[in-house]
Amino acid sequence: MLPTDKWICLAPQLLLLLLKFAITEEGDEQSAVFNNIGNVPHHYQAVTDAAGRAELIQLLSAQKEISFDTETTGIDSQNTELVGISFSIKTHEGWYIPIPEQREEALKILNEFQPVYENENIVKIGQNFKYDMNVLALYGIEVKGKLFDTMVAHYLIQPEMRHNMNVLAETYLGYSPVSIETLIGKKGKDQGSMRDVALEEITEYAAEDADVTLQLKEKFIPMLEETATTQLLNEVELPLIPVLSAMEREGICLDIQTLKEFSKLLEGDILNIDKEIQTLAGTPFNISSPKQVGDILFEVLKIAEKPKKTKTGQYATGEDILSKLSGKHPIVDKILDYREIVKLKSTYVDALPLMVNARTGRIHTTFNQVVAVTGRLSSDNPNLQNIPIRTSRGREVRKAFVPRDEKHILLSADYSQIELRIMAHLCQDPGLLEAFQNNLDIHTATASKVFGVALEEVSGEMRRKAKMVNFGIIYGISAFGLSERLNIPRKEAATIIENYFIQYPLIKDYMDSAIEKARKQGYVETILGRKRYLRDINSQNHTVRGFAERNAINAPIQGSAADMIKVAMINLHKVIQDKKFKSRMILQVHDELVLMYPLEEKKTK
Repeated sequence: MLPTDKWICLAPQLLLLLLKFAITEEGDEQSAVFNNIGNVPHHYQAVTDAAGRAELIQLLSAQKEISFDTETTGIDSQNTELVGISFSIKTHEGWYIPIPEQREEALKILNEFQPVYENENIVKIGQNFKYDMNVLALYGIEVKGKLFDTMVAHYLIQPEMRHNMNVLAETYLGYSPVSIETLIGKKGKDQGSMRDVALEEITEYAAEDADVTLQLKEKFIPMLEETATTQLLNEVELPLIPVLSAMEREGICLDIQTLKEFSKLLEGDILNIDKEIQTLAGTPFNISSPKQVGDILFEVLKIAEKPKKTKTGQYATGEDILSKLSGKHPIVDKILDYREIVKLKSTYVDALPLMVNARTGRIHTTFNQVVAVTGRLSSDNPNLQNIPIRTSRGREVRKAFVPRDEKHILLSADYSQIELRIMAHLCQDPGLLEAFQNNLDIHTATASKVFGVALEEVSGEMRRKAKMVNFGIIYGISAFGLSERLNIPRKEAATIIENYFIQYPLIKDYMDSAIEKARKQGYVETILGRKRYLRDINSQNHTVRGFAERNAINAPIQGSAADMIKVAMINLHKVIQDKKFKSRMILQVHDELVLMYPLEEKKTK
């Protein structure tokens, strides 16, 4: 029998499956018919005049909590216009207020609602709250008071499920909301605008969103208690929303001219390396074609005896494959270099200048709070967390991110070896704790112990191997995996891991206990109680079970690190606000925070 907590993990997925397919007596599967706006009694109304708005504002101002939503012309919160706002305070009831396209008229109406949005005594309920905060900020409206985001709440309850409102409504309410595609068509160049939707239709759609969000909140409150994630939501995830909103709105400046010049240099590098590769191949081919690369490497040059193939039958030429073949033939490193430059140029150097916001003159990324099951934030449009910095070319791209002007400066601060420090805390291994307490370089200290030499005798190669083990252990690396990464015999890799556990025995105890806990309760959790459900931890399939076991070891460590940086962001944001500093957080890259601050706030000795 499955543990109770595992049933909590699986129940929504099972419910969704049962709802989606109704089984008839004859055994035929039929698409489920969810409740919808057509068969559920409701009262949604448009408020289109000043008197009606005044009456609604008076009613909303008397509430302890309200659910609200925004309708806009696009999905980019930094480059869109409000079409309307909606509210709900009771199930199956709601109001929609159209917002005119003319900005002065729009501001006039929104200013009427400003006391509601900024009333700190009213709990505000939303789905993907950060988007609404950003849009309202374009009109000078700041949302204040306690928040409840149904999307974020569900992320803690069921981190591996999807969190969009339609899925949540169907799963937990047995209700299918109006699809936006029925109003403006499918995504693409021919999709219409919400501005053109008839008032009656958009009223039903928008008020329903606010109503459904209110209903979901009531569903999720007891589920948060059952999964013991209420405190994590209230103290970390919800307070983080306005922090991320402020960071997105602030954006970051880009030196476009520097990137244009760098693009020309990369173009020259690409042409030169292309010529070198063609010469080494001895015959012309398309370097951007994986199939042609495979044919050159494994049929013409024959650099591997038994090359791997993909499911389609062509030779595998991914970065992981070519990296292992590095040194076998000069052409391999040249192809890797070529790919790195081409990707750098297309993904960052040429693309970033096109993403500068015309209104602000800055780049505004979107921080995703509900994507990574580990609790980590991700970034997209553009992804500013993945800019390569290990190569000299990658560092040139990072240099293009600059302060607002000569009166400001960028400050980068990160946690040192945060995941290893958390592992030391979790396992309480004396050797690991001692290294950190004495401020030793952890990889040098590990190499000293594993290879049995004095600290000063640790070579660069020893440290490299120790570093790979330190980080690999967090992800449950095997001797095979270590041998692949270090390009050493498996027996040598096994000896290194064996010595590692001899020197740090409590790390092995932690790993074993983490797996055992996961087997018993169906999940592991971080220091602050973030859960990672591992339904395959008892699988009979060795490969599938092994993946779950590695997650059992890693999730509490990586998740705790994610929680820690979030807490730091919340605290830092509060200090900036309380002390009325002009400094601003502008970027988070996992364990690193980037701030922009005026020179006048720079402390001097």
